[in-house]
Amino acid sequence: MSRHNKWSQIKHQKGVADKKRGLAFGKILKAIAAAARIEPNPDANARLRSLVEKARNEAVPKENIERAIGKARDGEALEELVIEAYGPAGIAIMIEAITDSRNRTISEIKHLLAKNGGKFAEQGSVRWAFDGTVPKFPQAIGAEDAEQARALIDILEENDDVQSVITNLSSE
Repeated sequence: MSRHNKWSQIKHQKGVADKKRGLAFGKILKAIAAAARIEPNPDANARLRSLVEKARNEAVPKENIERAIGKARDGEALEELVIEAYGPAGIAIMIEAITDSRNRTISEIKHLLAKNGGKFAEQGSVRWAFDGTVPKFPQAIGAEDAEQARALIDILEENDDVQSVITNLSSE
């Protein structure tokens, strides 16, 4: 007998969905805690207000949102980082992260980059290629390199501390 049943399929699907949801919740809550450091009142802090609204749209429990704001009030040290890197075929990558341990996060990202065809870059060496979050010079690369670059981006986005990954990879 194959020992497959409906419950095991549901359990597997639910586990995958819960993992994605938990990762999204964690990223939103870290962003809320970082924004609340400046001003914990959402009425006076536009960034915090928009993040709280985003969290509500994602169905983050109200208690979790309040706990994240409370952490910022209590002085938990969260730091926002922008890490610059080059990916496969020399594409420019900017990684925005929020962390409680700068050295740990930079070390983890360096490791992920080295393991997946990227390399860490000095501050300012990649930022010039972007106008905020929009690339000034989109770069088209071969199919194999593009696949490797997308895999690297997915791996970086799975990291708990990484909020977003911006690249100049052309969508063509």
